[in-house]
Amino acid sequence: MLSEELLDLVATVSRQKAESQTLEVKAAHIDCPRRLYDTLSSFSNQDSGGILLFGLDEKQDFKAVGVYDLQELQKKVTEQCNQMEPPVRAVFTIAEADGLPVCSAEIPAVDIADRPCYYKGAGRVKGSYIRVGDADLPMTDYELYSYEAFRKHLHDDERPVGRASFSSLDQDAIQRYLLDRRLQRPGFGKLNESQQLELLNITRNDIPTLAAVMNFAIYPQGYLPQLAITAVVVPGTEIGDIVPEDSSRFLDNKRIEGTISEMAADALSFCKRNMKTRTIVDPDTGRRFDRTEYPVNALREAILNALIHRDYSIYTEGTPVQIAFFSNRLEIHSPGNLYGRMTVEQLGHARPDLRNPALAVMAEILTDAENRYSGIPTIRREMASYGLPAPVFENRRNEFVVTLFNGTDISSSAVGPDQPAAPAPDLLSYCSIPRSRQEIAAFLGIKTASYAIRHYVVPLLETGQLKMTLPKRPNSPRQKYVRA
Repeated sequence: MLSEELLDLVATVSRQKAESQTLEVKAAHIDCPRRLYDTLSSFSNQDSGGILLFGLDEKQDFKAVGVYDLQELQKKVTEQCNQMEPPVRAVFTIAEADGLPVCSAEIPAVDIADRPCYYKGAGRVKGSYIRVGDADLPMTDYELYSYEAFRKHLHDDERPVGRASFSSLDQDAIQRYLLDRRLQRPGFGKLNESQQLELLNITRNDIPTLAAVMNFAIYPQGYLPQLAITAVVVPGTEIGDIVPEDSSRFLDNKRIEGTISEMAADALSFCKRNMKTRTIVDPDTGRRFDRTEYPVNALREAILNALIHRDYSIYTEGTPVQIAFFSNRLEIHSPGNLYGRMTVEQLGHARPDLRNPALAVMAEILTDAENRYSGIPTIRREMASYGLPAPVFENRRNEFVVTLFNGTDISSSAVGPDQPAAPAPDLLSYCSIPRSRQEIAAFLGIKTASYAIRHYVVPLLETGQLKMTLPKRPNSPRQKYVRA
């Protein structure tokens, strides 16, 4: 960054008195902080990287205290960077704030194929960290595995399920599937059936794969009990809200089991049963028609995405997909983060890596799911056609969440292109000059910058009312937003 940008950052932190997902403040007026390894690891392991800011003291209410020796500080920080695997290459900037020297170290993101970045002295398991808010937390076994799985192209949907046998699969469904493949690829029919089953990832060494069990088993949950769906209807806006009359926590509560296609159909039926439906009269024709609370096509795509693209590793096989109806929204929770290099901002715009290619191909035929990356655009389009707020996609720690709002509480929801949030006009005026994430959150009176960006800025970006100052680096810690 430029010296002027560093001074702007110092001023912002002094005013907001807070660290963030991409910012760590360190006092260095006496000596260089001795253990930066956790933060170096967590910043390197997130797509946006991060910034270490030296010269402000959090214990003194983020007051500028200066740096003891700029040259020595950079040398010692570099030494710690070299203790990381892979080594971290920090970019330093120095400036003078209120007559005191300050310094920033920009920590670039490590390519996902080289993650996790960890402190060599602690080892890969204990030295790998992830950034959560303003905290550096040790990586879980699952988070470590997810990087290894991507790097080594491990696909858990292809792993054999030891307790299952080929006879436990629906033989009629298997034969219909094989016939379809033979008709599509005539040369494929020249192979014997055992070879066909192996090539189609239905078996591995004559043992059914997880993909085959989830698509063809007569009772998949007999082998994998938690690879199901739990669906609830909450009488309020948060889990724990109760019905005053009888103190019940759920208006409806169902465990949904079966194959992928059976669970998708049953889950959609559950949603239809619990959605409000209103009758609309066309003013031109007088024709009456019913409109559900949420578009059915959007629900179907979201449910299929959760079932097909969830993580099926041993670390998450104890966690079911969750569907939760609230009075103002519907949430669908899918175990596992976004796979590979995909980010939330790229959803529906870039071609993703497939976590479960075998299972996805089977489901494409068995459920009519379009394995063409059209699910996210369909959800967005269907919500917009209903005049509802834009869907919210969140890559939370160890789960991916899709939230659909029904429009009953616009002030707390995300907004769509045709329905801007209440403060949007003022926000556009405020962004007549470039503003950072933290500045926008402070302006809106929202504590979490990521929430402010997701709920208020992203919809304005999608409609072209706002633009990024660094469009090629959407997750850059130096990203700012300005009125188009």
